[in-house]
Amino acid sequence: MTTHKNFILVLLVCLLLGAALAASAQSAAPALTLDQAVLKVQHETGGKVLSAKQRGIGHRQEYRIKVLTPDGHVREMAVSSEASKNPVSTPSTKNPPGKNPGSKEKH
Repeated sequence: MTTHKNFILVLLVCLLLGAALAASAQSAAPALTLDQAVLKVQHETGGKVLSAKQRGIGHRQEYRIKVLTPDGHVREMAVSSEASKNPVSTPSTKNPPGKNPGSKEKH
């Protein structure tokens, strides 16, 4: 009878460990893919995407998307791969508006 109880205990521990591993594997996958981030930026700006790249920052991923806006300016948007961090995409500070406005790329 104790062998049966030990078996059940080991089985229960294995199930709990398996559930914990599955949960951590799900959290490691990005909530937002590069393609989804590109579509998001296209929708937000109404512009044409010029380039998109993935970049690792610590343990998380960020997407940098360069877009040509309808008014002819090039903006680089930073989008986090984590869904909770994406209420609004933030423009890159490489060439912020208001500082040296004549130095913006214009096409």
